[in-house]
Amino acid sequence: MSSATPSLLNLLAQTSLDDPEEVLKAANAVLRRSKNDLEAQHVKVVALLKQDRFDDAIRIFEDAGDQLKEKATLEYAYALYKTGNLEEAERATQVQDGDPERARGLLHVQAQTAYRLESFSKAAEIYAKLSGKAAAVHGEVNDLKINTGAVSAQLEWAGEGHLVKDKKVVREDLEAFETAYNAACGSIARGEMAQSEVLLRRAKDLCNALEDLTDDEKKAETLPIIVQQIYVLSRLGKLEEAGKLSSSIQIPDVPDLSTRHIAQVNSLVASTGSDNPYLSHRLFNSSQTLPKTDKLFNIQASILRQDAHILDLLSLKYNGLAKSTSAYISQQPSPTISADVNSISVLNAAAHARSEVGKAGLKQILPLLEERPNDVGLIFTIIQLYILTNNHASAISLLESFFSRLDSSCSATELDVRYAPGLVGILISLYTLQNRKSHIKPQLTKAASYWRHKSKTPPPNLLKAAGAALLESSDLEDLAAAGEFFETLHNVNPTDKSTLAGLVAAYATTAPQKLTRAHYDALTPIQKLIPTIDAEALEAAGIARPPQSSQPAIKKRAPEKEKERARKIKRSRMPKDFVEGRKMDEERWLPMRDRSYYRPKGKKGKKRAEGATQGGVSEEKEKVEGKPVVQAAGGSQGQKSKKKKGKGGKW
Repeated sequence: MSSATPSLLNLLAQTSLDDPEEVLKAANAVLRRSKNDLEAQHVKVVALLKQDRFDDAIRIFEDAGDQLKEKATLEYAYALYKTGNLEEAERATQVQDGDPERARGLLHVQAQTAYRLESFSKAAEIYAKLSGKAAAVHGEVNDLKINTGAVSAQLEWAGEGHLVKDKKVVREDLEAFETAYNAACGSIARGEMAQSEVLLRRAKDLCNALEDLTDDEKKAETLPIIVQQIYVLSRLGKLEEAGKLSSSIQIPDVPDLSTRHIAQVNSLVASTGSDNPYLSHRLFNSSQTLPKTDKLFNIQASILRQDAHILDLLSLKYNGLAKSTSAYISQQPSPTISADVNSISVLNAAAHARSEVGKAGLKQILPLLEERPNDVGLIFTIIQLYILTNNHASAISLLESFFSRLDSSCSATELDVRYAPGLVGILISLYTLQNRKSHIKPQLTKAASYWRHKSKTPPPNLLKAAGAALLESSDLEDLAAAGEFFETLHNVNPTDKSTLAGLVAAYATTAPQKLTRAHYDALTPIQKLIPTIDAEALEAAGIARPPQSSQPAIKKRAPEKEKERARKIKRSRMPKDFVEGRKMDEERWLPMRDRSYYRPKGKKGKKRAEGATQGGVSEEKEKVEGKPVVQAAGGSQGQKSKKKKGKGGKW
C-alpha cells in the first residue's frame, strides 16, 4: 500500500480536478494492482459521486467494508441521501469527524436529509447553526439562504409557521430567482395568492435574465416555476390565463417525475375545454410510478390522494371509493386532527351518500356514526349537513356528546383532540349562532388552561380568545385567570401589544403589584389613539354626562314616540279626486252612516240615526204588565208587534 499511494498521487497531479473520468481511470488502475487500497477506493468514490453514479458508489462502500465508511463518512452519507436511503443517511451523519470542514459538510447532509424526512424544524435548527458560523467554501452563504427559505416554506405547509422568524418579503428575496421562488412558496402556504403570483413572475424574469445559464438550463429551472404559477392562477380563479400558460409548456419535458405529475394535474384543473370526468380520471392516473429518490412530500401526496378520490366521485365510482377509503381510515388512529385522514373521511361519507346533501345525505351517513363514533371528519360532515338544514341544535348536541366522551378519556392523544383549537372554535361558532353566550366562556377557559399546562408554546389565538372572554366578567377569579393567560402569552412574545393590553387590564384590578412602569409605558399613549377626536365637540353633540351625586341615578326610559309610517298606496286604490300631499280620509273605507263625522239631515234621518246606534241602548217605555221594557237598539224585541188586519191590509 505504501508504494501504491505515491503512484496514485502522481497520477492525480497529472490530471485535471474537473475531469472525474480521468480520476476514475487512475483510481481503477491502482485498484487493479492493489484491490484493498483504501486511498484509491476513497478517490474512486469521489469520482463516482461527481458523475452522479450514486448506486455505484454505494456498491464500493458495501464491498470495501467499515474502514472506507469510517474514512469517507461524508461521501457515504451523501451517497445514501442521493439514493433515497434517508434513514441510513441520517444515522451516518451522526458520526463525528475530526476535520472541521468535513464536519461542516456532514451538517449540510444532515440538514438535507432531515428536510427530505420532513423533519423541517430540525433542518431549520441545523441551518441556523451553519449560518451562525463562518462559511467554509465560496458560495455557501447563498446556498444557506436558499435552503433556509425552502425550509421556511415547508414549515408553513406543515402547520409550523410559528417557527418561521422572517415571514415578510424583503429586498434580498428579490435578488435571485431561487430566493424569490422560495418566498412565493411561503406565501402560497399562508394563502397569500396575490403576492405569490407577483413573486413567481419575478422569479421567472430573474432566471431568464441570467447570462451564465444556457437556454436549456433556463428552461429546466423555469418549468417548476411555471407549474407553480398555473396552480396559483387556478386558485385565483384566472382559469383562462392558467390554461394558456399550461398549454405553453411540454409536460413530458419536465425532468422530475414528481413535478411532471403535478404539472399534469394542474393542467387538468386549468383546462376549460373539457368537462368529461372520465377522461380526466384516465389522464390523472396515466403518470408513472415515482421512484423513492423522487418522492412527494406528505402535503403533496395528501392533496393528490384527495384529487384521485374526487375524480372517483365525479366518475360515479361510489362503491369502489367507499371500500378503498374505509380501508384507509381503518388503518389510521382515531380520533385524530390530521387533515389528510379527516379529508378522506369526508370523501368516504360522500361516497356512502352518493353525493346527496341535506336530509337525504344525512339518512345515508348517520348509520356510519355508530361504526365510527370518534371519526372527526365524519362528525363534522354531519354537522355541516345539519347546518345546511338549519338544525343547529342537533349539530351542537352531536359535538357536545363527542367532547363529553373525550373528557372522560385518560389518553393524552384523545385529550389533544378534545381541546384542539379548531374544534373548540367550531363549537364556539355554533354557540354564537344559537346565542348561547353563557356556554362560550367555560369552553374557552377549559381549552386554554389545558394547553397552558400542556405545552410550552400554547396556541396564542386560543389563549387570547379565552382571556378576552374572561375580561368581560366582573368576577375577580375570572380576571385572575385572564391575567395568567395573558402573562403566558407575554412571556412568549413580549412585543405583542394586544397581549400586553390584556395583561394590564386583568392585573390592574386583581394583582397590580405584578405590573411595573415598563408595562404601562409600552402601551400606546392615549394621546396617539385620539389625536383627531374633539372631546368638546362630542360633548356638545349630546354625550351623556355622569351623574353629579355619589348615588347612582335612576334613569327612566322616555316613552318612545310612535313614528307614522308612510304607507305606499297603489294607484288603482286611490280615489279619482286624489291630490298629492293631501291627507286622505282614514274612514273612507267605512259606509257613510258608520263614519264618525256623519250627520243625517231632516227629522226622519235624525230619528233613523237614533235607532241605528250600534252598541248603544235606547229605552222605550212601554207598559207591559206595568213595567218598562228595555230594548237593545238593533236587536229583536221581547214581544211580537201586533199586525193589523183589515180589508186590503198587508201582513
